[in-house]
Amino acid sequence: MSDWQGKRYWLVGASEGLGRALAHQLSKVGAEVIVSARSEDRLKDLVAELPGKASYQTVDVSDPEAVKGAYEAVGRIDGMVYLAGAYWPMPATEWDAEKADTMTIVNYLGAQRCVGAVIGDMVARDAGHVVLTSSLTAYRGLPGSIGYTSSKAAILSLAECLYADLRKTGIKVQVANPGFVRTRLTDKNDFEMPQIMEPEAAAREIFELMDSHAFKKTFPRLLGSAFRLGQFLPDALYYPIFGR
Repeated sequence: MSDWQGKRYWLVGASEGLGRALAHQLSKVGAEVIVSARSEDRLKDLVAELPGKASYQTVDVSDPEAVKGAYEAVGRIDGMVYLAGAYWPMPATEWDAEKADTMTIVNYLGAQRCVGAVIGDMVARDAGHVVLTSSLTAYRGLPGSIGYTSSKAAILSLAECLYADLRKTGIKVQVANPGFVRTRLTDKNDFEMPQIMEPEAAAREIFELMDSHAFKKTFPRLLGSAFRLGQFLPDALYYPIFGR
């Protein structure tokens, strides 16, 4: 269990869905929350909703200089949570270069830029908390997910590299691997989404991870176990099962 009172957390990608729900969760336990996204109106509304001390800072994670400027405006923090995401269903037969690039930039490069902005001060202080949001899709390739799955796999790898370097320091690194969460992104899907979670339930899972000493959390449990098992299946079995 952590003492959240007065801790300053910067949530990037908090204007909608999972990020918005996690902002409420952290605010309820006494953390000061700084929320970021592109939409100033949505951020203003969120800050007004939160029960504790809160503020906002707009940022476009596709612009490296904007990320640096946003962090300078936010100031010293105890933790950063990256939740920004972009998604369109995309099979290789319907490749859309603009959408594929956007998913890579927002989902992965944005996270890398935010980590790069905060990590120097955390290393200097030997204190801090970095939480990244990957996905169950990061474990192995899936059909119709060009751009999204590869960017989430990159997020998982980034988290693992950070953890390998920092696990014996005062900086806590964690990664959450959620399954389907009901948001404006998953609303684009036209297929069955097993064990789909509401944003509030998924936010509780991420908060439980943040409140623990674990490095990684995969949820929901049953679906997560299936995806983890898929890592160990030979190609001749994996693709007929997961490629449908």
